[in-house]
Parts: sequence; C-alpha cells; structure tokens
Amino acid sequence: MAHKEQLKEEDLPCDIKDWSKHHVKEWVLQLDNVDVSAADILFQQDISGPSLLLLETLDLISMGLTFGPAKLIIHAREEVINLKGKKPTSSSNKPGKPSKPYPFCRYHDTFRYVEGSILDVTESGASDFIEPCHEYKAFINTCDKVKMTKFTSEVIRFAAACINSRTNGTIHFGIGDKPDFVHGQVLGVALNDKEAYANGLKSAIDGYFEHKNKHTAQMCIKPPRFVEVLNRNATSSDKCVIEVDIEPQSAICEENIYHTYNTKKGKKKSKETESQPGKSFYIRDGGSSRDLLASNTSSVLEYNMFVGQMPQLSQLRKNAEEKHFKRIKSTTQGSRLTHMITGGTLSLDKSHFERYVIVTNKSHPSHFENLGFLIELDPTAVLDFDPESAKYGLQTYFDQQSTVSPHLPAKYKITGGVEDIANKLKLTRNTSWVFCNGGIEHEAPSDVDQWLMDKGASVRDVISFLCRKDVLPNKRFLVIFLLLSTVREKMDPLVETFSTFWQELRGTDQILCICDNENAFTSWKDLIEARCGVDISGRCIYELSFAEVNGTILSLWSKNRRAIRFLPCGGESKVPLKKKFERSLNTLEVLCVNQCEGGNEDRVTIEENFYKGENVSWWNFHFSEQPGSTPFIKRDKFDYIMNTVIPELCSLPKACVLLNLLHVPGCGGTTLAMHVLWALRNRFRCAVFRKKSDFADVADQVIKLLTYSYDEQTPRIPVLLMIDDFDDMEKVYDLQQVIEKECLQSAKVILLNCMRSESSEVPEQTADTVFIGNDLSEKELKMFEEKLKEIEKTHKNFETFYGFMIMKKNFKAEYIEGVVRNTLKSFNMNQKNAQLLAVLVLLNVYCKSSSLSVSLCEDFLDLQPKPVCGSIKVEDGFGKFSNFIASCSVEGMVVYKAVKIIHSAIAKQCLQELTAQNVTKAEITDLLLTTNQFYECTQGKSNLLEDVHYILVKRNHSLEEESQFSPLVQEIAKETFGQEEMVLRNASKRFEKDAIISQLLARYYYLKKKDFSEAKVWADKAKELSKDSSYIADTSAQVIKHKLKHAIANYKEEHVSPQELNGFLKISQSAMEAFRQAQNLAKKESLQRLQIKTDNCPFNTSGCLGEIQVGLIVIDLLEKTPVFSPDGVRHDILSQVLSGEVKLESVERSDPRSNKNRTYYVILKHFEDVLESLKYRMKLNIDYLDKLYVNLGSRFGVKDTREQVAQNELFRCFREYKKIFCKTESAHLLKNKLMNLKMELHLARQFLEREKADTYSGILNCLSKEISAERMEKVVREYHNVCQTKHNPSPKERINLIYASVVLSCIKLQSQSVIPYQVLVNILNQVLNEPTPSNESLPLFFIAVVLMWPMPPDLWHRDLGRFISQMKTAYHTALKEVYNGKRPIVHFVLGKKYGYERLVHIRAIQSCITGAEQQFASLWRNGKIWKERKVRDLLCRVTGAVNRDGILADTGIPNLRLEVTPMYRTQISGYADGSKVSFFLGFSMKGPLALDIEPQR
Repeated sequence: MAHKEQLKEEDLPCDIKDWSKHHVKEWVLQLDNVDVSAADILFQQDISGPSLLLLETLDLISMGLTFGPAKLIIHAREEVINLKGKKPTSSSNKPGKPSKPYPFCRYHDTFRYVEGSILDVTESGASDFIEPCHEYKAFINTCDKVKMTKFTSEVIRFAAACINSRTNGTIHFGIGDKPDFVHGQVLGVALNDKEAYANGLKSAIDGYFEHKNKHTAQMCIKPPRFVEVLNRNATSSDKCVIEVDIEPQSAICEENIYHTYNTKKGKKKSKETESQPGKSFYIRDGGSSRDLLASNTSSVLEYNMFVGQMPQLSQLRKNAEEKHFKRIKSTTQGSRLTHMITGGTLSLDKSHFERYVIVTNKSHPSHFENLGFLIELDPTAVLDFDPESAKYGLQTYFDQQSTVSPHLPAKYKITGGVEDIANKLKLTRNTSWVFCNGGIEHEAPSDVDQWLMDKGASVRDVISFLCRKDVLPNKRFLVIFLLLSTVREKMDPLVETFSTFWQELRGTDQILCICDNENAFTSWKDLIEARCGVDISGRCIYELSFAEVNGTILSLWSKNRRAIRFLPCGGESKVPLKKKFERSLNTLEVLCVNQCEGGNEDRVTIEENFYKGENVSWWNFHFSEQPGSTPFIKRDKFDYIMNTVIPELCSLPKACVLLNLLHVPGCGGTTLAMHVLWALRNRFRCAVFRKKSDFADVADQVIKLLTYSYDEQTPRIPVLLMIDDFDDMEKVYDLQQVIEKECLQSAKVILLNCMRSESSEVPEQTADTVFIGNDLSEKELKMFEEKLKEIEKTHKNFETFYGFMIMKKNFKAEYIEGVVRNTLKSFNMNQKNAQLLAVLVLLNVYCKSSSLSVSLCEDFLDLQPKPVCGSIKVEDGFGKFSNFIASCSVEGMVVYKAVKIIHSAIAKQCLQELTAQNVTKAEITDLLLTTNQFYECTQGKSNLLEDVHYILVKRNHSLEEESQFSPLVQEIAKETFGQEEMVLRNASKRFEKDAIISQLLARYYYLKKKDFSEAKVWADKAKELSKDSSYIADTSAQVIKHKLKHAIANYKEEHVSPQELNGFLKISQSAMEAFRQAQNLAKKESLQRLQIKTDNCPFNTSGCLGEIQVGLIVIDLLEKTPVFSPDGVRHDILSQVLSGEVKLESVERSDPRSNKNRTYYVILKHFEDVLESLKYRMKLNIDYLDKLYVNLGSRFGVKDTREQVAQNELFRCFREYKKIFCKTESAHLLKNKLMNLKMELHLARQFLEREKADTYSGILNCLSKEISAERMEKVVREYHNVCQTKHNPSPKERINLIYASVVLSCIKLQSQSVIPYQVLVNILNQVLNEPTPSNESLPLFFIAVVLMWPMPPDLWHRDLGRFISQMKTAYHTALKEVYNGKRPIVHFVLGKKYGYERLVHIRAIQSCITGAEQQFASLWRNGKIWKERKVRDLLCRVTGAVNRDGILADTGIPNLRLEVTPMYRTQISGYADGSKVSFFLGFSMKGPLALDIEPQR
C-alpha cells in the first residue's frame, strides 16, 4: 500500500501497540484511496493501536465502512507490521555521520559511539598486519537463547582467521551491515549481564582451540569491551557495542598455526572422537573469514601452501611490529602548553590572562581524576555541551569542589545593562556553568543536526556577551576548548562555537585546544579548517595525556597557591579551609593562618608598588616578617586597638560589635586596619568585605565562616570582618544589624569599619571610634626613618616612592608641591596621557574611591594589548606621569583591573597645579562628559557613570551652611563663573534619562540664574522621568516658591497693588498645591518602603516644610495690603481670617475704608478657601513634623545633618507663625467681663500653642530642649485653668495636662504645680473611661502604660495588656507614613523608685556619664551604657520569659504578664522559647521595649 510522501516513519511510535487513537486517525488519513470519513469512524470508535491489531475486515464493515476501504486498511496494517518487524523506525536508527572505531587494544579511553553514526572503516582483510581489520555483526535480531553461542562462535572464527593471517583485528557486535542497514551503522545492543560475555568467551577459547594453543589464543584474544552508545542528542542510552580485539604478536604466536574445532569440545572425549576430522583452519579473505579445510580439493592445496608460508608470514608480522614501535614520540608540547596557557609568563601566579573560559563536550568518569587543573583555574564560565553534565558529568565533579552558578544560554541575552546582567550571573564571583545543549530546567537536548536551529543563536549570545570589553578584560582572557570526546561531524556544536569565538576574538591568539590523542586532534583540525579556513595546529595540545596536561598546568602555580589553607579554631588548633567553601564566600576575602607561606611572589615589585602608593597587600606584612627585614611600621594606635579596644569589644554582650577606624585619606588607615587583621589571624577568623555585595549575603557568609567546622558546637573564636570605604555610617549600622540578626546568642562578630574622615581635626572620642590623622608622632617618624634606610639598600628608584615619602615627610605641603610641580612641568592638555591624568585627578579629588578601568585607559591611549606578556603596561602609557598612577582591583558589578592616583594629597595638588597652568576644572569636567570613548564598551563603565554622577550631584550638608550644589559645581562657578551652566548642560546630554540631573538643572536655574521658566522646563522633564518621586515633585514646588519669593522681593512699592496681589496669590496657590502633591508622594513612598525590608530611606519632609514656608510668604504679602495694614487691630483680624474664625465679608462690612479697598476684597474673596485654611494647614504640618521628630529618632543615634537643618528651619518658621497666630494685640480694647473670661481662655491657649505645649509631642520635647522650670510650671497652671470643668476641656487638653505634670516632675519634682501622682492617675482613669478620639489614642495609651506599669503596692489597671496592644495599633496608624528608616525614641526608662521618680528620662541617664552626645550615642549602641554603675543604680531590672519574637514580662501581679518587644530583636535570637531573661524596661510610642537583655541569674 502506498503512503503519501508527507507521512514519515518517525512521526509514529515504533510499535503499533503504542499508537493512540490520534495516531491511528493520522495514519488512515495518509492512506491512498481511503476517505476522510473512514478515519473519522475509527476515531469515533476509539480505535487505538492495540485494537487496530485485533480488527478484521468484517469488524470494519460493521462499523459502517464499505468493503473497499476496509480491505485497504487491513492490508496497510499488515504492511506496517511487516515493515516494523524488519527495520527499526526511530529516528535514532537512521544512518548518521561518519565515526571512527574505538581505539584498538584500549579499554579505558572515554570513547563512545553515537547511535546511527557510521564507522568509517570497512570490513576488511589483512593490510599492514598492525592496522586492525574489522567485522560487523548487527546482533539485534538474535534471540536471547542463542545469543551467547552466536557471540562466541563468531569471535572464535574471526579470531582464528586473524591469528593465522597474523593481522590485528576487531569484531563488533551491534554494528549493522547491508542489506538491512548501512554498512558500519552503529545500532548497539542491550545487555543485562556483561560479565557473562567475558566468562563465555574465555570458556569458548578453551573449548574451540587445540589444547597446545589455548594459552597463546587467550593472550591474542582480548577480553570483550563494552562501548557505550549515546543517543543522537548526546544523552546516555541502555545500549552498547561489544568489541573483541585480536592481537597476534609475533613473540607469542611464533610460527605456529591455529586450528579450531567445528563444535565446542566436551569435557571428556574418546581417542576415536579426537582423531575424527572436525577441525577448521580460518584465514582472513577480504572482508570475511574462510575455512581452508572445507571439503574441496582446492582448499586443501591452498591450506598446504598457506602453512608452508607461515615462517615468512610470521617474519613479516615481526617486521611490521618493529617498524610500528620505532615511532616513539619526542614532544615539546609540555612547554608549548606552559607558554600558551600563561600568555608567556610561564607561571599561573602571574599569568598574562586574568580570566579563563572553558568550552567542553561529553566527559567520561575516568577523566575526572586528571582534571584538577580546572578547579585551580577557577574559570569565569564553562560552556558545556554535555546534556548529562549535571547528572554525572563534569559539572557534578566541578560542583563538588568549587562554586558553580548553573545557567541556560538564554540568561546571557542582553535585556538590560550589560554589567547588571553580569552581576546577576555572578560572572566574576562564581563559575558560570552554561548548559549549551539542555540538561537543566527541563530543557531538552538537541540532536547534532538540529542543535544549530534549536540552540545555536542563544549560545552565540553567550559568546558575544563574554567577548565584550565591558565584561571580560580585552585580550586578557583565554578560551580553552577541552575536547573530552572526539568531534567528528561538521555540524557538531563545538565547531560552530569555535567559529563564533574565532570571529569575536578576531583570530586564534586567545584560543587553546586540548585533546589527548592524535585522532581526536586530526578530526578537530580538519573540521575547523573546513569551517573557518584556518590551521589551528599551533594552538592545539594533543600529544599529552590528560594526566600529563593536568600535572603540567598544576605545576605552573606556586606551592602557596596549591597548599591547603587553614583557619584558626581556638587553643592554637587549626582546620583546613576547603576550596569550595572558601569560594562560596564570594562576598568576603578570607585571611588564613598560613596566608602567603610558600609563595614565590616578586618581593621587589610588590614592595615598590606599595611604597609608591598602591593598596597594601598581605604579602607586604609577610615579607616584613622574613629574616633580615625590619618589622612592618606599627602606628601608635596599633597597640591601643590590639590591647584595649579589641578585648573590650569581645567582652560586650552584643553578638555583633563595631569598631570605627576613622582616618584622613592617604594617612594609612586601611593599612593599619589590615595590619590588625594580619596580627590577629591566629586568634580570629579574619576577612575583608568585598564591595558591591548584598548585606543579607554578607551576613549569611559571615555566619558560615564563624561556624565552619564546628558542626553543632558553639564557635570558640570570633570573626573579625574589615569593611573599607563605606560612605555612609547608616550603611555600616545596617550591615551590623543584618549580621546580628543571623548570629547565635553566644557568637561574636567584630566589624572593623575603616572609614574616611573629611576633616583632619580629631573628632570627639567615643567608645567605638579610633581616629588616625595626618600628623605623625615622633615615634612613628623615627620608624619611617629606619624603614627608609632598608628601602634605600634594596630599591634603586626609591625617590618615586611617593606614598611612603609623603608619610615620612609628615604630609609636608612643600614636599608634595615640589613633586607635583616637577612632574607636571610642561603639561600639555592636548596630549592624551595628560587628558587622562587630568580626568583621574578630578575624579579622585571629588570622589575619593574613583578609578578608571585598564581597558578604558588602553582604548583611550590607543595601547594595543596582545594576548601575550611583554605588551606595554597601562601605567607606562601615562609616560612621565606614570609615577602618579597605581593599579588596583575593583569589585564592581564585575571584578576588573583599574588604575587610580597614588595618593589623595597628590591628586589635590595636581588639580591646583593644573589650575595654575590654566587648565580649569570646567575644561576637565567637560572633557569627561563629552568624550564618548570613556563610555563605550569598556569594563567599569557603570562605576565610571556612578562616579561622574556623584561628583556632579553629591552635596555636602552642614549646619553652618547648606550647600546648594556639589563641591565641584560650586568650585567651577567660583573659578570660571558661567562655565558651570555649560557643564550641567553637557551632564544632561550624558545622563539623558536621569531625573536627578534634570532636577539639578532645575535647581541651578531657579537658585542661580533666577530663570524660572527654564527651571520649570527641567523640573517638568525630571517629573516625566520619575513621576512617583517626592523629591522631584518637591523641586517642581520649589521652582514655584522661589519664583514667588523673587517676584515679591523685586516689588518695591510699600503697598502691593490689587493686580500684583492677584498674581502673587495665584502663584502661592500653585506652590501650596505642588507641595501637597510632594507630601502625598512622600507618604506613598514611605508606605512602599515598608514592603522592602532593606530600604531604610526616611520620610521626605520637604513637602510639609515647603507648604509652611509658602504660608509665611502669603502672610507677609497680606500684611503689605491696606486691608491688613500692620496695626494691632488689623493684625488680629488677619489672624482671625487665616484661622477661619472671621469671614472676609464680615471684615469688609466693618472696614471704614471698604470702598477704597473694594478691589482688594474682590481678589481676596477669590482666594478665600486658601486663606481661611492657611493656619489650619500650617499647624497641621508643624504638628506632623513635631510628632515625627519627637517620637522617632535615627536608627543608630547618628545625627542626620539634613534633618537637623530641616528642624532648624521648622523652628524659624514656627517663630514667625507665633508672631501672627499666638499673640493678641487688641485684647486691651475688650472691656466686657464675659468677653474677658473668653479672652483669658483664648490667651491661655495661645500661650500653650506659643510654647508648643498644645500637643503631647511638644510637651515631651520640653524635656529635650531643656525648658526652664518656671515656664513649665506656667504650662501646668494654664492647663489647670483650661481643664476646669466650666471650660468643657477636650480629651486632648486633659491628656496634655497629664503629660505636662509628668514633664514638670522630671524637671522639678518638688514644684507646687506638679499634680500629686495619685490624683494624676485618677485623672488618667477618668479619661480612659470616656470616649477618646482616635487621633488621641496613641498619646493616651502611651501615658497610661507609663504611669500604670505594675509596681506593687501601686495601683495597676486590669486592662494594661489591652492598652499595650492598642498603643501598638495606634502607633502604626499614626506614624506608619513616617517611621520607615527610624527607630522609636525611648522617652522614659523604668526606675527603682515610686511615683513620678520611677520615670527616668533619657536625659537623666545621659547625665550619669561624662562626655558629649556622641559618646552617649556610642555607649547606647554598643550596650556599654547599661554597664555603668550609676545607670544600673538608677534603673529597675525586670524579669520575663522569651516568647517567640518578644518577651512576656513579669509584673509581680498574679496571672499578669505583659508583652515587651526587644529593642533589637537579635538580642533574643539565641534564646529558646520560655528562656528566663532580665532587662531594663524602656517606654516608647511603639510600646514597652526591653533593653540590655541578659539571662536571668
């Protein structure tokens, strides 16, 4: 039956039994002369494969088919059954590509066959005796019963023929032959018991060969070899090819002839049987074996002739063997490998190549013992084409010993910033293992023919990504093709991969190919030559075994690099640090006990680089401890840190403690910190924090380092972690908190925070801070003198050791000026090296940690790096300025090599010298912004953009002067006035999509140029780019506010005209609306940040402050109108109008000049809504900000300068607010007694508002601002008056009375105005029993918990637990918009006494210690404050039990335990639920807080 052409065998399962009803339908549809309706009937009747096999013609007719189609279907079925029986139908059995046979007489090669491939040797006879002849047996249609007999008889026949013909040979079982298959087609056979075949063959040799030849036959016939057969997509199958090699060596066979019995001999045979002619004598005759003892005369004659020529045949065999064994290789490939893999340096410690990329294919388990060099190479990426690598291939082996990030190629597709993608891939931190032919994430592997279509494009993306200059260093990475399996086909993915690398790298200089045999090399070389037209023989290693390759490469590392590294364990014991574990700590650089031991680093070069100004390395400390060296210079603070500070920190109860090492840039602060680590490496587990790391990852890895090798024991020694160059103290505390959260209770981590100080003046000393200035002591200078003597003996060019000499000269300005002036003599800004130096200098002065990547410098200076050592160094490209250049490694999105200025003092002086030579800062900045070459495809691009952005935007904030722009922009304006505009315009082009740069331009135009229309253009652009930013919205509002201020300031008339008033009020209204929008966005931002645990940005208060400022401008404006001229009565009227107490219509009616002022009234009425709510809006914002500042503080007690500036401005605004709203100038005009009573109440409330005592937060703040006792007494008296029943006081006023009395008791307990404690509690109970507005619930429940905390025999409230719960809810409701990034302030701590005296205010605790506010904040942070004797005597210690994330505090009242939150949750992380603890009790708006938690004794 003919089938239509489109039906393919592989479209249907091999076995009809596996067909579904869909398969049956599709099959019927393909039959000629069968209608579609027939297929539909079978489908409707659910006819699947098994039922199709059972059908007869009548069955089909009964279903409704006519006789003709029914017969055709049955006939077609029989054809398919016959076809399936004869020939396999799966695509894998189709003939494939040519393949070499398994290497002769080898058993441990990693060779495998691919199903369907064709062996490229034919079945043959003897050729040169050594080249094996081959015979193929399909062995797939043999039934199991006769398989062993078939196998042994075929092997014996073939073996005897080869031995008699004296030729090597291989017989293959599982290889197809014509007519059923293509000659040499790999089929494979499935075996259950391979050992049975080995035993069966041995037994057959004994049975078939003559007794005298048994031993030699056993030696010539090798044991069977079972070669694995892979599927077409390189996955494993259950099949193998059985092969038996025959090797009739002349020394074994001599001139003997070998007969075999036609049937296997029995164990016992009679002499008669033995004499019977049952023998055969086989020889190879072409592609088959022939028996010369067959029963015909010609064969007998041929037999006699063959036997007679055996001596000559044996001699020919012997000659062939001797000729073959003379080909002993003499190879130079070991030295070639050494040269190529190091780029000519001959040492991998100093390799020219910074990175390695591996491309590899199917591995074999026997490879792994010889691939140790891969672990040491620590490749950046591995492109693995073995789909089973993650199951039992190379990736599994590698993952056991190193850190791996598995990826599919799609992860490399550029969908965003290149360095962002590299960072997500952890590209230079872990080995990125790219599965190029599936094998993970359910990605199916592809056949060789299909791979290019399925996966070729995505792998090309991977290669293009890796070869970008901004990912891996240009010309400084090597691609190694590690051919673990022979590549035979031109469509093999590795051929395409090589071609892509060859194109991307523009040649083969950065490519090395390694295989372990000549056949694999020849096949690879030919395929590459055919594909690319290049001869790669010179870039290939193939004469070395993988064992030799492994040994050669491992020998290229120093003993130090290969040695086991050790960590301390306490008591001078050590534990080996496993390589994989160390690499998994990719956020840390671990310092080991035996660091540097056994190294062969170049001491002279390392010391020279350090003395010139490069960062100190561990080698510098190591070299200084060698015999004949003077010790490393100990700074004065070294012994203090070692002997005093570190032991004190270890004694603190906190799990993670902090030591700040503040230092002036360039004075050796980082060196001192590393010296401390070096000295403590035997006693602590020391590590350095790598930059650009996520804090959660750092904390996790610090804990792993802390607990490594302790199993479930408690760690015995602390981790000492150095962090360097953080620019924000808050980040340091964040890191401390995250680590502490992960720490066990008894664990200890010490953070050594090495941070630059902007000032060279010694700051206020605190318990957790050490300062290193730029003024060396006599003792230190003497040590520098001694070190200089040693340097002069060992180094010739010591005059250029500027880093060392600057310190040796004690930072003398004259020395630095002289060095810089001499070096920059005849500086020419037109030269490229001069331009690059100028850019580096500018960046270093305004952004201390800045650098430029080596690849950027090479591009700009037009240096052409080559992939071999000896090419020009980038420092040399700077010419005469090279002594000012130091190299460094930068931990950015990717890790890369860079250059920087050797010393901050040199950079600063260079900039001054350039200015003296008429090279302005504007010119250098302009060069930096407009030179596209800096921002093209080079490493470090994102870091450079960050640094440039920083120097343009980052402002210095101080209480004395709020800088409007960054120091660079301000100095450009000062040095070349007007040029700053050009710089900012160019910045907007470089950062076209950056809202902050647009915001910067808006600020420039409204602050400096007073060009408000241009400012609005830039503010609008910023809003487009960042619609939801409250800071950008605030800038838009500021543009309007400044426009208003400018317009009013320029209006010189005494009274403002109606027209101008109208215009000014319109602008005011717009400004207030804009500031309200900023407030709404700030609240929205803050709520969103609460969802992101790591975002600690505080609430943006500028919108609230801005609206208050506009309110004051409006008041000033109104006072310039005739309606509200500044006399006492008109002042009070203005106050009443703006408070909404009096309508403008009423004012107009009573105005004797109303006709004259009519136009003003018309305009004012147009804005009546704005004016009547002005006081309300101003007071709302003032109280809102007060509530924030009084109840919430910085998380770690660090002063926020910007917040202090805002508070100072709020204070100024309130001072102006008081003048208009908190005094009545016409009270003397009121004579009526009733009116006097009202006025008295009014004046009392005005007084309370004026003192900011009309809110609970304002009253609490009286303690902090140290109000006098007399004024506080007056506050209490006025509240007594206001809270008289006849005045119908509000709940708020009665709550404020309670607060006022508590605050007065803290200031002057003996005052007569203090309400007796019990009376106060009674008032509190009355308020608690009455309905309370929701906005007053927070202050009410707070003061209730404070005053009623049980302390027998005092009274207590049975609902106290509910009050605490409601206080927490109210805290969240009232402050959720503003508490992100803040910590609730502890207003009181529970004291030991009774009544008012048990409320200890923080000021009272602060007075117990000597030292300023910073010292107190430091002691509070590290917990030392609670160890002070005076403090402990003052406070009451409470007990309780740990309960989940909190503590249930004991109260002394039966069945009453109250919930308390730890100040830091980490304080109870090591305690089990129910653990008994003691603590001091603090009271904050968020609820009671546990301070200084300790196990209960």
